[in-house]
Amino acid sequence: MSLTDRAIGQIRELIRSGALPPGAKLPPEPELAAQLGLSRNLAREAVKALAVARVLEVRRGDGTYVTSLQPSLLLEGLGGAVELLQSDTGALLDLMEVRRLLEPLATGLAAARITDDQLAEVKGHLDAMREASDDVERLNVHDAAFHRSVVAATGNESLLTLLEGISGRTLGARIWRGQLDDQSAGRTLAEHEAIYNALRTRDAAVSQAAALLHVSNTEHWLREHLRSNPAQA
Repeated sequence: MSLTDRAIGQIRELIRSGALPPGAKLPPEPELAAQLGLSRNLAREAVKALAVARVLEVRRGDGTYVTSLQPSLLLEGLGGAVELLQSDTGALLDLMEVRRLLEPLATGLAAARITDDQLAEVKGHLDAMREASDDVERLNVHDAAFHRSVVAATGNESLLTLLEGISGRTLGARIWRGQLDDQSAGRTLAEHEAIYNALRTRDAAVSQAAALLHVSNTEHWLREHLRSNPAQA
């Protein structure tokens, strides 16, 4: 472990222990360095690293504060990391697999918790998908919004952030499928209608099954296409 990593660990421990709760202002750099037994340079580097990770916020002319530490903030970097993996075919298939493992369970959970207003939002995205059925890119943008609104209905912010970081970054592969398979738009709409209808009845098991069928079909198509057309990988 480098000296900088140790310095980061010391500040994180202050936050974890509650000595620096969310929203707290850190001591000035010289005081912080002395408190932790660090050089000012190490303290500065640790603060910079934690600011990049959204644990700390540096406010010019005011000081450095602990952020809200909300999942949506701390896990935000996941999407950027996942995005960098998309040039790797194996990593993309792994992400599709993770989506298949998580999203159907989230959809089943949403069925038990979704409100009438949230259900109306899901239907709005489904209607927008129908209107965009001849435009692959628009269709898939509304597709992603449909799934986000479903997962948001779980009320689980950590789950929403994780899935948005993973499934949101598979959007390119789904657009690619629509461009290569002229039957995919019809199938995609039918599968989303099945998910919506299951959510409307608040049936968790059927909602989970409908989502599993949809995500599995997308993953299966991608695996088979890459296997048959390795040059396109």
